[in-house]
Amino acid sequence: MLQFPADADGDALRRVAEGGSDMSKPMTVEFAVAVADEPSGQAIAEREAAAAAGFTTSLTFDDQSDEGTCYCSAEMLATYDDLIRVQQELRQLASSDGGDVDGWQTAGNVS
Repeated sequence: MLQFPADADGDALRRVAEGGSDMSKPMTVEFAVAVADEPSGQAIAEREAAAAAGFTTSLTFDDQSDEGTCYCSAEMLATYDDLIRVQQELRQLASSDGGDVDGWQTAGNVS
């Protein structure tokens, strides 16, 4: 049985593993970066560093508040250390435009 830290990321990984995903194989992981407005989101989504890091980006916005999310997806092994590292990298990438990492999700890799 895989061991994960007792925090939100570890708990989420535990649920992915318990759902039948093979944690030794890559899966698509989608990281959410909260953005204050559309120009900030566009700047983050179009940043060359995001593409260079292997992220596919997309933006969504709330019509009423103009707040949004820049989703950065990557095919990767969902290890605790890698998830923490990627969140730190995205936090640095997005901070100059006022963005902040707001978690991650994956459907796993169950066939």
